[in-house]
Amino acid sequence: MTAARAQKSSHAPFTLMQLPYDASALAPVISAKTIEFHHGKHHKTYVETLNKLIAGTEFEGRSLEEIIKATAKAQDAEKKKIFNNAGQVWNHDFFWHSLDPKGGKAEGKMKELIEKSFGSYEDFKKKLTETGVTQFGSGWAWLVFESGKLTLEKTPNAENMLSNKPGAKALLTIDVWEHAYYLDYQNKRPDFLGAVIDKLLNWRFAEANLG
Repeated sequence: MTAARAQKSSHAPFTLMQLPYDASALAPVISAKTIEFHHGKHHKTYVETLNKLIAGTEFEGRSLEEIIKATAKAQDAEKKKIFNNAGQVWNHDFFWHSLDPKGGKAEGKMKELIEKSFGSYEDFKKKLTETGVTQFGSGWAWLVFESGKLTLEKTPNAENMLSNKPGAKALLTIDVWEHAYYLDYQNKRPDFLGAVIDKLLNWRFAEANLG
């Protein structure tokens, strides 16, 4: 799946995206067992729940992006449920594409932007790790392009840039919900973040998302 397709989803009923690599391809950073639970159970449940929630509603037949934007600030309990599941489907789709079995340090245009925005790759790594570690509870750490430079954002639960910063471009995300790392790292979230940043970030996907 291309970067553009990862960000622009098909209309309901939604289906669980196929991983762009084998379940074992991210090991040892992320084990096949974690991928099987994370993708095959958690992500799958969000997709199935979303389809049930929107059936027969005004959101049936609309894209994920449209649903997220329409329900992001909703006070209605049912619309909040729709937002939570739509956001989690979109976030997980984006997360799987943010990872690459052959990932590593940024090169070319992304390297230049990182150095311009953060000073050095090591400073970027420290700040991205801190962003993920300091997200209290469940949520996401994001690399974002806004106003000509890279920034780091964190969002709780199902929130993302579509709901929080519609004018910003999400380039990469790291899932910091416990189900993303607990089987492999227990409560050592910093170790998980450090390993993902060092070995798995998909910089081709990030650059494609610059547009």
